[in-house]
Amino acid sequence: QICVSKCPDRYLTYLGAYSAGSPADLDYYRQFCVPGFRPLQKAPIEVLKDKECPAMLIPSTPLARRCFPALRAKKGVVMVGNETTYDDGRGRRRNVTELLEGAKKANVVLEARQLAMKIFEDYTVSWYWIIIGLVIAMVVSFVFIVLLRYLAGIMVWVMIVMVILVLGYGIFHCYMEYAKLKGEAGSDVSLKDLGFQTDLRVYLHLRQTWLAFMIILCVVEVVIVLLLIFLRKRILIAIALIKEASRAVGHIMMSLLFPLCTFFLLCLCIAYWASTAVFLSTSNEAIYKVFNETACQFSGQTCKPETFNTSNVTKVCPDAQCLFAFYGGETAYHKYLIVFQFYNVFMFFWLANFVIALGQVTLAGAFASYYWAFKKPDDIPAFPLFSSFGRALRYHTGSLAFGSLILAIVQVIRVTLEYLDHRLKAADNKFAKFLLSCLKCCFWCLEKFIKFLNRNAYIMIAVYGTNFCTSARNAFFLLMRNIIRVAVLDKVTDFLFFLGKLLIVGSVGILAFFFFTQRIKLVQDTAPSLNYYWVPILTVIVGSYLIAH
Repeated sequence: QICVSKCPDRYLTYLGAYSAGSPADLDYYRQFCVPGFRPLQKAPIEVLKDKECPAMLIPSTPLARRCFPALRAKKGVVMVGNETTYDDGRGRRRNVTELLEGAKKANVVLEARQLAMKIFEDYTVSWYWIIIGLVIAMVVSFVFIVLLRYLAGIMVWVMIVMVILVLGYGIFHCYMEYAKLKGEAGSDVSLKDLGFQTDLRVYLHLRQTWLAFMIILCVVEVVIVLLLIFLRKRILIAIALIKEASRAVGHIMMSLLFPLCTFFLLCLCIAYWASTAVFLSTSNEAIYKVFNETACQFSGQTCKPETFNTSNVTKVCPDAQCLFAFYGGETAYHKYLIVFQFYNVFMFFWLANFVIALGQVTLAGAFASYYWAFKKPDDIPAFPLFSSFGRALRYHTGSLAFGSLILAIVQVIRVTLEYLDHRLKAADNKFAKFLLSCLKCCFWCLEKFIKFLNRNAYIMIAVYGTNFCTSARNAFFLLMRNIIRVAVLDKVTDFLFFLGKLLIVGSVGILAFFFFTQRIKLVQDTAPSLNYYWVPILTVIVGSYLIAH
């Protein structure tokens, strides 16, 4: 590869230019050779072998700062510069379609680069509108939290009624389809007789399909109705809990910004881990060894290229060479480098889990001070979040570090298993793969359980001030005594918040879609012109979901 002022505009081979001896052709050819090249000083075969000049020149056009063959089709025939064949510079004629294949492969890279450039351009002209969209999402999220205090009950019952009505309509629709197919030819064929079909629409012409759908929906409807009858008190508790949580957030508004502090501390942990990992990875050095073809007492010993020629080795073994062997080191430090990397990963997990635990205890302590305040807001501390943060650091650092350590050990074991699984991918040992898969599954479940238990243990630490083991035991038995209540409250609140997230993302996403596609007449001229309008829209949607979450 070489940088040129302009692309070649004619067919020419180096052998042709050299043989003709034309000064004009040689001067033209020189601009496509390496800098400082002087023609006629070397034989053409040596010039081509040393890659000082290309073997041939082809009429080319510039595309994304590259010279590509000037391909064009004339009456269905592919041509380059009005020719269908060319001299490859080695005495053979080739068809220009061979150039076409090469251009196609290069085009994939170019298209990807152009796509990336266009996306980057879209971000440069729409970044401030994206920020405005995210700010709107944040405002809507705040409003949603405030409205939950007053509308949580209505929203839950409306959603429950909507689910029952939708299922009821599904049962009615299945029955109507089942009745409509009565007497039609081929509709009474059983699913077993029909067997598997790639075209799934075939099954919709069978009565048995609609009967199966109707039975499934009826079972789901009955289960939901029975759950509502038996769990109506739990749903009322969930609604009361959401209202109280919304009221608590209203009194401690700083709790909505506190996750930014946790995020900042996590970024510091990631930065420290990454920089340490890079320093360790790049602390290797080039190792050179003595290589020779005949027997030599110095063979395999470490050497230095700078002083090798003047050393005693070349006198004893004249054919010996000091060549690069590997990149690493032979000191004790280099031997245990993998251990340091492993320790660095372990410390990263420990620190990251500690930061998350600190955030959970701080929030739990702040809301505990709100919950047990007899007169609200008079008895709530002036700065409940900062007071809780101070208590967590002063009294509970050990408990948080211990809980984080247990989780970090499990996570490191999971990472080790993933590493072993990656190394064994090429192996054919089915038993080892099965055992690894089982271990990965078990430790994944264990990590989820420990995370859940730790979170509740940290709440008990913040409320009662007990140590980690006592808090974890109390939290576990408290949850076990109220397992159904916990499950219902968790799932009902999760479902409600999920719908809230969808509402915020949907509303902001629709607004972004109408704005960036210039369908809002009031701001039609304000919207930026884009290559791909989905770029800012997707960014706003993903960002809105993260903010709402």
